[in-house]
Amino acid sequence: METSAQRTGEQPVATRLLLACGAIGALLNIVVILILGAIRPGYNALLIPDSSLELGEGGWIQMTNYIVTGVLLLAFAIGLRLRLCTGRGSTWGPILLGLFGLSFIGTGIFVTDPVLGYPPGVPSMTTIPGTIHNLLGQLQFNSLAVACFVLARRDAADPASRRWAWYSVATGLLVVASSIVFVLTFILLDGGPVGLIERIGIIVSGCWVALLAIRLMSKQASIA
Repeated sequence: METSAQRTGEQPVATRLLLACGAIGALLNIVVILILGAIRPGYNALLIPDSSLELGEGGWIQMTNYIVTGVLLLAFAIGLRLRLCTGRGSTWGPILLGLFGLSFIGTGIFVTDPVLGYPPGVPSMTTIPGTIHNLLGQLQFNSLAVACFVLARRDAADPASRRWAWYSVATGLLVVASSIVFVLTFILLDGGPVGLIERIGIIVSGCWVALLAIRLMSKQASIA
């Protein structure tokens, strides 16, 4: 028997809550790294990657931020799968965003290595946990970028969603570009404005996830 929610196109409360986790998690991460980067003594947010906030006094806050953000994004991936029941991207979109969430949890568990003079007085070094952290960081950007392209392909099939499809493609390209420029700048310039470059990618990707979550929470069935 059809329920009143189905007749009006409303989504189950559980699905809406899971989708809301995407907006909360993505925006939480942006807010935390911006605040910590601004108040941490001896830390320059323009020059130092956000992962370095895991190091030094108060590093547990950034580790916790990564893990909480990752759990919320995993919940969002589940909600996305429930929302996109069929059609293009209904399987790989949630999988890729699930990997995106898992990468946050991993970077919170495997702490980064000291780099670029931070923490002050600690020499740069390479450790196994730090190497795993870096690999998870690449997975984070890559999985998000591919998810943008996969979901853009889904939206491109709907004339009413073409603008969103182009926004998704633009986001994916910007995330890929920021990741490449970050690595090249880090290697070729021995640092440079890597903190700024990385934060551009983080903010662009986080805003896309948050807006996607809000969009999917809409009652309209046209994007289901």
